[in-house]
Amino acid sequence: MRVRTSPRHRFSGAAGQRGVTLVVVLLILVVVTILGIGGAQIALLGERATRYDRDYLVASQAAEAALMDAEFDIRGPNSAASDVQRVNKFSRENYGLFVDGCSSDAATRGLCLPVDPAVKQVWATVDFLDDEDATAKSVKFGTFTGREYDAGTAGIKPELAPRYIIELIEDDEKGSNAGAQSTLQKKMYRITSIGFGPRKEVQVVMQIAFRKEKG
Repeated sequence: MRVRTSPRHRFSGAAGQRGVTLVVVLLILVVVTILGIGGAQIALLGERATRYDRDYLVASQAAEAALMDAEFDIRGPNSAASDVQRVNKFSRENYGLFVDGCSSDAATRGLCLPVDPAVKQVWATVDFLDDEDATAKSVKFGTFTGREYDAGTAGIKPELAPRYIIELIEDDEKGSNAGAQSTLQKKMYRITSIGFGPRKEVQVVMQIAFRKEKG
């Protein structure tokens, strides 16, 4: 006795295989998509990290340049007559030019007396983004030295010129009189500079202690 198989039963196995194949293909596509998105994110993070490293290097070089400019400010040589007068005022016995909270006067701009470190360091009280002639308490690169620093929004360079302040501190070199009154003890300088990256939000702060050996 022959049993006839209906077409529906005859092709049900092939249809099931096609359904499984479709599911497998969709799963593969999902995996490939996830891998592609992950790879794109990794590449984007790598590009951001590289760009940040570049911006940090630009800001670091600017901050170092500002430290050097501050040293020229203190010991010279500077060409302009007014700047030479400022150099002559930097003396290890001269402390009258420095003011609490840093000076914003044109002749003594950026000259600071230290504050109580338990309250706040003096450089943390200065707005280095303030470049107004009437209110700025930090010195723009080249203000007293006549030197120039290429800055601006065009190209890969600092968006803003680097700036610095000079703080008067006690000189604790060997042979100094630690018991002398602070007004009689010799002084040295702590320079704090800030450099900016291609975006001013990228900032590097550097600090050195500097002793003017002569004068």
